[in-house]
Parts: sequence; structure tokens; C-alpha cells
Amino acid sequence: MKYFWTFFWTFLLVHMMTYVVSSMIGVKYEFQTATILSVGMTILLFIIPMILPEGPAEKESIH
Repeated sequence: MKYFWTFFWTFLLVHMMTYVVSSMIGVKYEFQTATILSVGMTILLFIIPMILPEGPAEKESIH
């Protein structure tokens, strides 16, 4: 279920961003381009937590 909701919100936010940016620069809004970008962003959002460390790094004191 978490994968569905992540894709759902990413899909909506990327489409909104694509619409606003394309409107600002004066080009045609492309649904297909925004959908491809939203799939790519969703995959990136699933990969980032796997790369990042889980907890804070333990510091050894020099004392």
C-alpha cells in the first residue's frame, strides 16, 4: 500500500509541477512526459532510503 500512495502523490505533484513550469516558460503541457518523470521520481524515492545509512554515525571520543 505504501508503494501505491507514494506513486499516487508523486504522480500528482510531478504533474502539477510540470504544468506550472511549462506554463511559465510558454511550452505545451505534455502528459506523457510528466508521467515518465513521475515514475522516475517514484523509483528514485524508493532507492534513496536504501543508500542512506539507517542511524546516526557513532562517534568515538578521543579522551
